[in-house]
Amino acid sequence: MSDPRPIGVFDSGLGGLTVVRAIMDDLPAEPIAYVGDTARFPYGPRPAEEIRRFAVQIAQYLLTLDVKLIVVACNSATSAALDQVTAAVPVPVVGVIEPAVRAAVRATRNRRVGLIGTEVTVSSGAYQRSFAESAPDVEMTARPCPRFVEFVERGDTTSVELLDEAHRYLAPLQDAAVDTMILGCTHYPLLRGAIRHVMGPDVLLLSSADETAADVYDILAAKGLLSEAVERPVHRFASSGDPERFAALGRRFLGPEVAGALHVPFDEA
Repeated sequence: MSDPRPIGVFDSGLGGLTVVRAIMDDLPAEPIAYVGDTARFPYGPRPAEEIRRFAVQIAQYLLTLDVKLIVVACNSATSAALDQVTAAVPVPVVGVIEPAVRAAVRATRNRRVGLIGTEVTVSSGAYQRSFAESAPDVEMTARPCPRFVEFVERGDTTSVELLDEAHRYLAPLQDAAVDTMILGCTHYPLLRGAIRHVMGPDVLLLSSADETAADVYDILAAKGLLSEAVERPVHRFASSGDPERFAALGRRFLGPEVAGALHVPFDEA
């Protein structure tokens, strides 16, 4: 049976659109409802309890759009709030950490994996716990890169300032001789060129987007929730900040799929 309800996706800003792109590629019949919480961006420096409140609030908003599944397309929110979001809503919830860990475990050759992310993602221990449970032989080196999201949100992916920051942030991962690196924030794939410039061509850079999209497909298929619509799906985008700026920057990720965005104000509660 075909289920035409949308897939809900949210992030603190624009980075989750990398996950949306992967879902669109893998599940082209599925409509998507996306929320970027740009008014309260970034989540990384915020206390975990605050991130949990925000994440549950957005998930509950997505329920008003009759979504059939929610993707927490934000590493900070996944690490701090995945359990709380899962408990708060009656639909399946998918995070971005477990898919990334699976991909890294499969890919690494020397069993040395690097992780870059926001402060809350790195300090939460969520990735560390996942590796300890699934691949205790993997040595993981983690490094917070708090300014990377700022560069992406202002559309800067090539500046000298960015490259200087990348050299500073990534030096410990070079020293650790990692052969695989998880881009542990959904903004970071947009900085792949700068990161590749620093790390070199022999280090595999992994985004969780493709693995997350595969998880979404598997869950929807198992539950009989896939859309079988033939016509092109209608996607909806919303921002808690400036919707015009969100739409303009969003088109850098998705092109004309982002025709516009709705403004959805969230309070700090």
